[in-house]
Amino acid sequence: MKLRIGTRGSQLALWQANHIRDRLLAECEGVDEVEFEVIKTRGDIILDRTLSKVGGKGLFITEIEDALLEGRVDLAVHSMKDMPAELPPGLVIAAIPERANPLDAFVAPQRSSLSDWHDLPQGAVVGTSSLRRTCQLLAARPDLKVKPLRGNVDTRLRKLDDGEEGMVAIILASAGLERLALEHRISCQFDAEAMIPAVGQGALAIEAKSDNANVLAVLRTLDHEGTRYATLAERAFLRRVEGSCQVPVGAYAQVDGKVLTMRAFVGDPDGSSIVCSKVEGAATDYVTLGEKVAEEVLEAGGRAILRDLLR
Repeated sequence: MKLRIGTRGSQLALWQANHIRDRLLAECEGVDEVEFEVIKTRGDIILDRTLSKVGGKGLFITEIEDALLEGRVDLAVHSMKDMPAELPPGLVIAAIPERANPLDAFVAPQRSSLSDWHDLPQGAVVGTSSLRRTCQLLAARPDLKVKPLRGNVDTRLRKLDDGEEGMVAIILASAGLERLALEHRISCQFDAEAMIPAVGQGALAIEAKSDNANVLAVLRTLDHEGTRYATLAERAFLRRVEGSCQVPVGAYAQVDGKVLTMRAFVGDPDGSSIVCSKVEGAATDYVTLGEKVAEEVLEAGGRAILRDLLR
């Protein structure tokens, strides 16, 4: 069987696509050829504005999903955190491989003595375009200044090392740095309580057409049950709160044996108000648990925050 993967052309996206290609060839019976179609998305083109100002979720996948629906590719490999809460009719998340590191990384410039985010000097400038990261960082350190930061990983690291706009640190996903063999750039990691990760952070989503039975059967080989339960619980939360890149939200679920534990939050972009909640229950009830923590967050003040942000 020959399979065609749709992917973005960034270094990280190509690493992810190659990783899945290698696994398909090594682990999936009957797959003997895998090729790529590199597709430029709107998010790859618009680099002069933050995600929250250009549409947020879907910016990095819509054109690839079009290729899937048109039959130009058989599957697509995405970062799960880029996936909107709702998929287009006719598409499904066919497989979710085992999750990599879900945590956020604090990155200081090369040759900097700064090794921990707690040690940031008063009024320091930190780069990130994520409202989720901005909200939680400012909630802990309201004295800090946050500057928008776009571009691929190498571009962001270069801007940091050049001290662009006075940045003394940036925040990136640990998984992306590790996949690109740049883990040495991680000064420290935020624990999941100090910085609740994005929904699906560290996980890959393999998307396919819902009626392509042959491809779906092949992709099931790559699915990891614990990661599926955890990330789909997070996505159930996202759907319920109608989360997007225009609203600071985060959720992180962990599966230990048959138990799923999950923390989630909604907050103001300036960190002035954050509502968090935590649930625990049977891992097989992942959707119910995701919806439950969403209701708890909404009832505890999250609904008012969302109403003010989205009006």
